[in-house]
Amino acid sequence: MAETQSTAGLVYASSVAADAFARSLLQAHGVAPEDAAIIAGCLVSADLRGVDTHGLCRLPIYLERVRAGLINPKPDLKPQRITPVAATLDGENGFGFVIGMRAMNEAIAMAREYGIGVVSARRSTHFGMAASYALPAVEAGLMAMVFSNASQAMPPWGSRQMLLGTNPFCMAAPAGKHRPIILDMSPAVAARGKIRKAERRGETIPLGYALDAEGRPTTDPKAALAGGVVLPIGEHKGSGISMFMDIFGGVISGANFGGDVGDQYKTFDRAQDVGHFFLAMKPNLFVTEDQYRARIDTLIDRVKSAPIAEGFAEVLVPGEPEDRIEAQRRRSGIPYAASEVKALQDEAKRASIQPLVLSDRPMGS
Repeated sequence: MAETQSTAGLVYASSVAADAFARSLLQAHGVAPEDAAIIAGCLVSADLRGVDTHGLCRLPIYLERVRAGLINPKPDLKPQRITPVAATLDGENGFGFVIGMRAMNEAIAMAREYGIGVVSARRSTHFGMAASYALPAVEAGLMAMVFSNASQAMPPWGSRQMLLGTNPFCMAAPAGKHRPIILDMSPAVAARGKIRKAERRGETIPLGYALDAEGRPTTDPKAALAGGVVLPIGEHKGSGISMFMDIFGGVISGANFGGDVGDQYKTFDRAQDVGHFFLAMKPNLFVTEDQYRARIDTLIDRVKSAPIAEGFAEVLVPGEPEDRIEAQRRRSGIPYAASEVKALQDEAKRASIQPLVLSDRPMGS
């Protein structure tokens, strides 16, 4: 085992080691063991599924905000039922992961009893990979929708000034013989996390991801992050989707919206006040359970058997690439760049815990 960069520029950690490390680091900052388990689970799940921008690399900024008093490590989360199928949750500026999981669990409980459950959360913080909250719903046999708003990063279409967030949304549906369909995406061409990842690793970004502060296309992640903006997918379409995520996440919850959500990397004079929206629903409200399972499998079969276009090897359904990456990384370990590892090991030293256990080559190689 080693803590050095490999010739390929990467080191590897098992998911078990990454989870244990994250739990220890969070508990050292006053996070309750059960909440640390939720946060660590979400971060490691993101790394396993290839959503590296929302994995362990985010821990240092979260911990910096805990130390600054901007993330509450011990919120008292109590969803309040507004109707039998709708609840509101004051996150008390806790970790978005803990708030998100508490909210989705409440939505699942309502859906099991009444067929559908909706929870709106306010006073939250960055909650990582949106799929983290859809996965428990599909595991319970339910459909799910997860929306969130975020700090300003993207201009409304037709403007050159950032106002909208790269507001993520996830939709998920269980299947019968197939894996669940899980769509988890941002309305931006590339989420800022991808641009920060390129900056950390000393890489360029593709043209079309972002503009610099002068409104010019750039391949420099530093220029994109220093006063630049990311671009919406599909021009006005991505801009419109982002607006609705701000409505569902921020406007109706009572959280910040319209450019007021705090940037976790820049706003240190106040809490973020992120807003989220969670929905869980039984898939057999309108057809029988057997009919639903058969129909969703038919849809997947038809998509998978569609003729292949030039340049493609197969047709994939949403969530399938992530499932494959997770299966591979559970075998070989999660890859991290040296710059990411250094920040994590520095946090471990500061907290007087054991460093993350790493290998300089994929597991089993």
